[in-house]
Amino acid sequence: MTEGMVQVGPLGALTAAVLLGVVAVLAAAFDGTLGARLQGRRAFSGVTAPLWEAARLLRQRRRTIVAADSLLWRIGVVGLLVVALLKVVVVPLGWWTVADLSIGMVWFNAMDVMVWALVWLIGWGANSAHALIGGYRFLGQALSYELPLMFALTGPAIAAGSLRVGDVVAAQQDLWFVVWMPVAFLVFCAGVVAFSVWGPFGAAAGEDIAGGVLAELSGVDRLLVLAGRYALLSAGAGFVVALFLGGGSGPLAPAWVWTLVKTLAVLAALIGVRRLLPVVRPDRLAEVAWIVVLPAVLLQLLLVGVMVVL
Repeated sequence: MTEGMVQVGPLGALTAAVLLGVVAVLAAAFDGTLGARLQGRRAFSGVTAPLWEAARLLRQRRRTIVAADSLLWRIGVVGLLVVALLKVVVVPLGWWTVADLSIGMVWFNAMDVMVWALVWLIGWGANSAHALIGGYRFLGQALSYELPLMFALTGPAIAAGSLRVGDVVAAQQDLWFVVWMPVAFLVFCAGVVAFSVWGPFGAAAGEDIAGGVLAELSGVDRLLVLAGRYALLSAGAGFVVALFLGGGSGPLAPAWVWTLVKTLAVLAALIGVRRLLPVVRPDRLAEVAWIVVLPAVLLQLLLVGVMVVL
């Protein structure tokens, strides 16, 4: 276990799950508020909109589709929320963590790759052309963002000389990694938005294909997927704080308070991206990712390596 990092028990794990749920609800409320303000409505109506939508979906009957693969479909639906919870186990809250794994960064990235399969299952299992196209779109998008994200993740690991998230946080006590790894920071934030099927990376759920992977979802199934997307975004924001923003470091307040404040700030910025930027076509994303973003993050990684050696 990393020196100074406290690994919590089962009650702490339950607390982490509840906290993830609370942060995801706050994210949904903030997203609703931004949407209401942009439409000229009162902010309060946006705050309560997610709650009314959740109540509506809980009352709605599940849609039945001929020849749908219900088992695979349900695995994909529930899986997004489960993966978000599995991501959180290595995200430290101040100096507390559910699992201080020696390969914590690899674990987080492995859970990210799990999202590939889950979104695909949602698209495939529905036995619907729109959902299937959405699943293919996400796979095409994932091929574009995943490699830059992995290299962006490697930068802090090289600087800290460890794959343990606690060691990465401890290595930033004098200087946050965002200061000398701005490219890796921005690329990783973009990756968080992408694996959450969010904003400019939401082509898999695009309106031009009737909602894509969301097209045939209704009732509790739709609610779980929407909640899973907010939970993935929240878990990703927490990991951004640990990797690049010094974790719980900060004056006066306890470390866990600073972790929450920074996470909410990053989350607010990521949600704002959804409202400000249009959806990017997967083919355009691939072009930019392979020609511009990947070389840029590799150059960032080279500079990190040189600075560590020197």
